[in-house]
Amino acid sequence: MQLTSRFEDALRYAARLHAEQFRKGTEIPYVAHLLSAASIALQHGADEEEAIAALLHDAVEDQGGAATREEIRRRFGDRVVAIVDGCTDSDVTPKPPWKERKQAYLAHISAASPSVQLISASDKLDNARAILADYRSLGESLWTRFHGGRDGTLWYYRSLVEAFRKAGSNALVEELDRVVRQIEDLAGGSTSR
Repeated sequence: MQLTSRFEDALRYAARLHAEQFRKGTEIPYVAHLLSAASIALQHGADEEEAIAALLHDAVEDQGGAATREEIRRRFGDRVVAIVDGCTDSDVTPKPPWKERKQAYLAHISAASPSVQLISASDKLDNARAILADYRSLGESLWTRFHGGRDGTLWYYRSLVEAFRKAGSNALVEELDRVVRQIEDLAGGSTSR
């Protein structure tokens, strides 16, 4: 598959939307995460609209809510918006409590469309890889970055693996599981919550 100018437009749009945003607790431009999520998705069979959704998966949640959703719909269409919405755990400010949002997301993801699952798993794999790398260099202080802290974050990522597996395992889900296991091992074992 060859990517078209629509993908380039989405990349420019995502880079502008997230221009002042950084990865949690770092000076890494947020667009690096968006590029990585799109790359992972493409490596696992994403079509162009799914790749566009990967670039925009956090746009509604983090950069404007309903107005951003409508701009994405206007620029990239209903299918892209549906995937982005499926990857969004909240589009209101202030956001509902962390655990409530995560439980709702977990309840929805195992029954979500294959496109939403692909983009969500790509997003979560990139996040888990970043957590693992940062945990190796920062140790326990890493957990202060996360609303769920150590136990909540470990619970959430293990629960994500289980939710994705409900829909059927694949190479992407197995890679996410491997990375989550490495985080759990480094943290001294899995935590149930």
